Amino acid sequence: MKVLVLALTLALVAGYEVNFAPEFAVGNTYVYKYEALLMGGLPEKGLARAGVKVTSKVLISAEGPNIFLLKLVEPELFEYSGIWPKDPFFPATKLTTALSAQLLTPIKFEYANGVVGRVFAPTGVSATVLNVYRGILNIFQLNIKKTQNVYMLQEAGAQGVCNTHYVIGEDVKADRITLTKTKDLNHCQDRIMRDIGLAYTERCAECEAKGDTLKGVAAYNYILKQAATGSLIEHATVTELIQFSPFNIMYGAAQMEAKQTLILDTVEKTPVEPISAQYLHRGSLQYEFASELLQTPIQLLRISNAEAQIVEVLNHLVTYNVDKVHEDAPLKFIELIQLLRVAKFESIEALWTQFKARPAYRHWILNAVPAIGTHVALKFLKEKIIAGDITIAEAAQALLASVHMVTADLEAIKLVEGLAFNHKIQANPVLREIVMLGYGTMVYKYCVENPNCPAEFVKPFHDVAIEAAAKSEFEDLILLLKVLGNAGHPASLKPIMKFLPGFGSSAAAAMPLRVHIDAVLALRNIAKKEPRIIQDLAVQLFMDKALHPELRMTAAIVLFETKLPMGLVTTLADAVMNEPNLQVASFVYSYMKAMTKNTAPDFASVATACNVAMKILSPKFDRLSYRFSKALHFDAYLSPWMMGAAASAFYINDAATVFPRAVVAKARTYLAGAYADVLELGVRTEGIQEALLKIPKAPEHADRITKMKHFMKALSEWRAHPSNQPLGSVYVKFFGQEIAFANIDKAIVDQVIELATGPRAYAHGRMALESLLSGGSFHYAKPMLAAEVRRIFPTAVGLPMELSFYTAAVAAASVDLQTTVTPPLPENFQAAQLLKSDIEIRAAVTPSLSMYTYAVMGVNTALIQAALFSRARVHTIIPAKMEARIDMIKGNFKFQILPVQGVDKIGSAFVETFAIARNVEDLADAKMTPMIPAEIATQLTSATFTSKIASSLAGSLSRSSEIIPVDLPYNIIRKIKPLKTVFEKRMCAVFEMFGMKACTEIESQNAAFIKNCPLYAMIGRHRVSVQVAPAAGPVIEKIEIEIQVGDKAAEKIIKVINMSTEEDVPEEKNVLLKLRKILVPGLKNGTRSSSSSSSSRSVSSDSSSSSSKRRSSSSSSSSKSSSSKTSSSSSSRRKSKAVDVAAPLSKRSKKISSSSSSASNSYSSSSSSSSSSSSRMSKQEIVDMKFAKAHIHQHAISTTRASGLSSASSFEAIYNKVKYLANAVTPAVTILIRAVRADHKVQGYQIAAYFDKGTSRVQIVFANLDEHDHWRICADGVMQSYSKLTGKVAWGIECKQYWTDITAETGLVGPDPAFRLKFTWEKLPKSMKHYAKMLSEYIDRAIEGAYVRMARQKNIPNQIKLTIAVASERTLNVVLKTPKRTMYKLGMDLPVYLPFGETAAELEGYRDNLVEKISYVITKAHAVKCTMVKDTLTTFNNKRYKNEWPHSCYQVLAQDCTDDLKFLVLLKRDHAHEQSQINVKIAGIDIDLYPKDGVVMVKVNGLEIPINNLPYQYATGKIQIKQRGEGIALHAPSHGLQEVYFDMNTSKVKVVDWMKGQTCGLCGKADGEVRQEYQTPNGRVVKNSVSYAHSWVIPAQSCRDASECYMKHESVKLEKQMTVHGQESKCYSVEPVLRCLPGCLPVRTTPVSIGFHCVPAGSNLSHSEGLNSIYEKSVDVMETAEAHLACRCTAQCA
Repeated sequence: MKVLVLALTLALVAGYEVNFAPEFAVGNTYVYKYEALLMGGLPEKGLARAGVKVTSKVLISAEGPNIFLLKLVEPELFEYSGIWPKDPFFPATKLTTALSAQLLTPIKFEYANGVVGRVFAPTGVSATVLNVYRGILNIFQLNIKKTQNVYMLQEAGAQGVCNTHYVIGEDVKADRITLTKTKDLNHCQDRIMRDIGLAYTERCAECEAKGDTLKGVAAYNYILKQAATGSLIEHATVTELIQFSPFNIMYGAAQMEAKQTLILDTVEKTPVEPISAQYLHRGSLQYEFASELLQTPIQLLRISNAEAQIVEVLNHLVTYNVDKVHEDAPLKFIELIQLLRVAKFESIEALWTQFKARPAYRHWILNAVPAIGTHVALKFLKEKIIAGDITIAEAAQALLASVHMVTADLEAIKLVEGLAFNHKIQANPVLREIVMLGYGTMVYKYCVENPNCPAEFVKPFHDVAIEAAAKSEFEDLILLLKVLGNAGHPASLKPIMKFLPGFGSSAAAAMPLRVHIDAVLALRNIAKKEPRIIQDLAVQLFMDKALHPELRMTAAIVLFETKLPMGLVTTLADAVMNEPNLQVASFVYSYMKAMTKNTAPDFASVATACNVAMKILSPKFDRLSYRFSKALHFDAYLSPWMMGAAASAFYINDAATVFPRAVVAKARTYLAGAYADVLELGVRTEGIQEALLKIPKAPEHADRITKMKHFMKALSEWRAHPSNQPLGSVYVKFFGQEIAFANIDKAIVDQVIELATGPRAYAHGRMALESLLSGGSFHYAKPMLAAEVRRIFPTAVGLPMELSFYTAAVAAASVDLQTTVTPPLPENFQAAQLLKSDIEIRAAVTPSLSMYTYAVMGVNTALIQAALFSRARVHTIIPAKMEARIDMIKGNFKFQILPVQGVDKIGSAFVETFAIARNVEDLADAKMTPMIPAEIATQLTSATFTSKIASSLAGSLSRSSEIIPVDLPYNIIRKIKPLKTVFEKRMCAVFEMFGMKACTEIESQNAAFIKNCPLYAMIGRHRVSVQVAPAAGPVIEKIEIEIQVGDKAAEKIIKVINMSTEEDVPEEKNVLLKLRKILVPGLKNGTRSSSSSSSSRSVSSDSSSSSSKRRSSSSSSSSKSSSSKTSSSSSSRRKSKAVDVAAPLSKRSKKISSSSSSASNSYSSSSSSSSSSSSRMSKQEIVDMKFAKAHIHQHAISTTRASGLSSASSFEAIYNKVKYLANAVTPAVTILIRAVRADHKVQGYQIAAYFDKGTSRVQIVFANLDEHDHWRICADGVMQSYSKLTGKVAWGIECKQYWTDITAETGLVGPDPAFRLKFTWEKLPKSMKHYAKMLSEYIDRAIEGAYVRMARQKNIPNQIKLTIAVASERTLNVVLKTPKRTMYKLGMDLPVYLPFGETAAELEGYRDNLVEKISYVITKAHAVKCTMVKDTLTTFNNKRYKNEWPHSCYQVLAQDCTDDLKFLVLLKRDHAHEQSQINVKIAGIDIDLYPKDGVVMVKVNGLEIPINNLPYQYATGKIQIKQRGEGIALHAPSHGLQEVYFDMNTSKVKVVDWMKGQTCGLCGKADGEVRQEYQTPNGRVVKNSVSYAHSWVIPAQSCRDASECYMKHESVKLEKQMTVHGQESKCYSVEPVLRCLPGCLPVRTTPVSIGFHCVPAGSNLSHSEGLNSIYEKSVDVMETAEAHLACRCTAQCA
């Protein structure tokens, strides 16, 4: 029985379901006391905070089933800005009164089972007030489950649908139910949040894994009382905490804390009555964004008449920003933007109509309209552009700003689309490009905010792109691809693929390469949304080795940006190991290597994968030179601060040329858990080098073209390479969006040149000159809203919280110019008349800048603001007044800098952080409290925070201790003392000479003493100012700089320097010297005269004697030694009369090389010369640099020379004879730099330059104008000969304290021309020694990676010697000797050829054309060479092979393989004499180089040129033919041929750098691709050098040809049958084989390994039919066939 009763009891309990959901009984009115508080600041007490508080009674009563009324009674609003928690709240009485009508209006809401449904309110209740109601209703939102006490769900609330945890408990004693729910605001299914200005940023999930910048959580606590049908909320508290830091909240963050309290007061029977107005459905419980989207948090405006207020602000901006920018101009500009945002479109139209005719007002309006940020701005601009109210420049500027600042919505996108297809926009290339690219940007921004972005946005551009491709309008197609790339819509993927080779049609493959490149780049923004799809596509493009290398490298860039997984990285590494194209291999290898050092979190997995891949790849790729494509990447990421930066650069080449094909550089920044590609710049230089260096237009000679094409057609399936059309292009991307690009082709270049050199350029220049002479004033101001970044989201209270960052700046410049010309110029004057005039120019220039930056965290509505406010103000103004007078006749130039009155602060930066609270009804009573008031900071430092630090350090102290114990250990006190809250510093520099004083003041007070982290260091007050003021002392009226040239220079001398020629030794020094002799009896010759001292300093370091012997040795012996070393060539040097220092070297080199008929003495090439130099001199000899002087004194024989003194002594003699040239000659130039004082005393500096023609001596004396100041600088220089310059620089008192001797001379190091620069000194100032030591340490670090050798050894003390010897025409040996070390680099390559040896002789053909000479030495340095010596050929790519050459047949040695056919070089082996000959077809002429009677002869167009008539210069084609050594050399660099050389044993071809990759023939493509060297005329890469060489033979047409070439190409059939794929097959060669003509028999043969294509044995493919297409077939087997090298024909041959 007991069991039965128990069972029944349990059944009853189980069947009874407890309902905890709150319910409000019908007929009752529930009265609650409500208080809501929202407060922001730092978490520590005692600092400033800002906040809002709402108090009220809340009445709730039922109106009907599940419909309830909510009314506020006695609502009050409070503001807070003060020190928390000491200061009280202040009632916002006026705001409460203004909002009382809305606050007292009841609202209706649906409520059932604890869930709030729809909300209803009259139209008179604003969205802001209704959100406050939602904050109250949010407390009643309870999803209580009947069967669970602990559970989690995604709950809808005012802030969105977020992850919510419930815990339900029961207090049995109190008969109450306790309920706690917590919301994780960082994990929401649908978070209510609005971002503005963040469309271009990407979330970095990997960055956020290591820290957060924004964290939010809310806790709700309820006490419920069980009722009959549910429960009743008796008490509810809500605490919400949101933390934010731009760095990482773990290391300090600001916080926003919301608290709500709801307490049941009573239950009444009086129902709440609704007002007599229509209640409209106003949404649900979720927060509704209101006017805060248009309200800037920077200032709060009471807008009563927007149009009138806009006019007022415009008047202020125009009036106060003329001469200089007003300090508050950025704030006023933001105010103008705010007013325009709330103004109606009609009001903006009216303003434009009012001010469009006034340029200053018009300018400010057009700069402010884009910042409105809504479609209103686009609508306004569209109407003005179509109506023609604004210029092209104004429209371009406004549209460019608008597409990036306007929020992307459907209306805005529709407006931009309408503009894009408007005929007026289409007609202007600039506007068309801006609008089209801008449309893509608008679509991209819209799709970021709306993931379900419709494909209809981009479909019209898909259709237009397909149409442009069908019409071959590639320029339009490129623009459309860029539009689709900006949009980044996944729906564009398939249309873009239609323009890629391998994915589209055959027509797509035939499109220009730049179309393919832009199509691949258009995938980058799509990859952000669909990385996997783009990876698959990019991998296919990269793996297709038939594609152009640049396209494949571009695909690799896109591929790496998708953050490749480990598998794909390994796949790429494996592909690179077998990659035939070295450009591609080098690029991917360098990219992977660079990525191994990546520290950014989002690429951590890629860095790891690349580290693994580098173990697979061979380090031999590191040896590839800079001419191969490279990828560079640098980054720095600070994980604790969640900030960093990265930079990437891509150097893309395709033929190892000096100029790359393309260069791309981009920068990325990381901050606050996001990243953005801030800037990207891409430049293509394809064809630029060729356009600059080749002939302007290849001459069209019908005969030349016909002959060349005849030869080319004879080759089997010859295909021309595509010509490089001279084209340069550049594009700019800003935050991942392309904002501008330009293609520069030859037509545009010609147009620019025509404009620059035509009559219009002259007219514009004339107008500019006349404007300058007539004077005038110019004023310009440029405002800019540089940044507006906002994140707005609701709080539990119902008020919005905002995080925002603003930067606004206004730059202004004012120029006033007045010009006077004496005598006055006639109306139609010539510019040359200015050279005979006295011109006086007065100018006042005032550039200024004001910039405001704001960072805000807090409440921002159109009614009330309460926030933390950080403001940075930067203001600079640098005024200058100048006068210039130019008297060309008298040679006088005077510049005056006048003082500017009223400006002492030229720059200031002020940063302050404060808590602000204000409301729109009482703006005058706005409250601003500094975050760290001075008295609070002092108190906190001395007490609370110090005690906390002391407690943490000592460990044994209580945390509540307020005073530091006196017995603290010293090391703890030492750590506490440096903590200061205020840092102040003032630094001043006084320029007494010019009466100026510049001071910099720095003051900083921050919160770092609380927590040492970046955020706390920023919060506070910081100030930096730079001031310029008159220095104490005499008044300076102006600073004057005067230059006098010519005979009148002496008249301008103010301070005459007239010293004795003897060096006066101070009496004190004489006493010390005598004392020294007494104390040191053994000292002899301890003192020396100035002459001997200088002589010893000038002795060469070549001597190996000790320092003392060197000092005592006579200079005459040194002279004799030098003379004996160079006696063999002294006579020729004495005859030299050239002024150029290099002239003796040039003449010496000619004597050594070109004057001799022996080729062994010539500089034949860099490598050969370098090796020959090395063979003549050992490495130690080169490093020792035994320098043989070439100095022959040029002056008349003097007594000094007669006595046998050296050249150095000659300098001393000249110097000692007249120490100051002022005593002998008048100055050539006088420069006065002086400060004009009010008392007319002389103050400043004087520079006088003297020139003594008789001794070739120049002296410059720098002196202070003060008659009591004897400190000066004296610089002397003497050209002792055409190969030696000697100088002396002395400074100090009377130029006697310090000095250094400088010698520059040319000579020989062994047989090589050399140059030496030598510095010798006796005494230097300590400061100079300090900087010399720093420089030495820097050099030690710098040379580590520069392949410079260094040896520590003792050299001559107090001497630095630099010796440079010419090792070859393109290499130098450089040795630098300092007192303690020797640094040297041997064989240093130069980017140009030096004018020695062969190059000097070659330059003679250009006579006096300096530009062509420079071009020649550059092109020669970067040319590539192909050489054939007997049967061995070395290609352009330096690949060598030996071959048996066919007899009597021409072979293509090298040719221009583009359609231009600029040159063709043919080689022929003579059958009878086993000798070669060369034929060159170029510029309409045929040139034959051939041996005859043991001498090389030359024919031009069949006419033999006698050797004694060389050199031969072709009149129009810039072609030279000259004899060199035992051969003949042809030079035509402007045609692409640097050189063709031919002698009895050697043939050599050099092509210029811009022809690399465009050549073909036996010498190859010259593209650096050694893995693809053997390329036949049809483009097939073969493996056998014999087959390769034979493919370039020009076959005979008939055995009757005069060339006696009796061979042709044919596909041969394999004699044996093969089994291929399991069936018997017959095979034909896919490579041409040389065979004798019909009727001819082979005399000489060679085996050749070639590829064969096989077909089934039963197929009916005939030999003749196969020949036409067999060369296109694939290779099935490799077999050996017989090739014919020489043939003999019968008389009956065809």
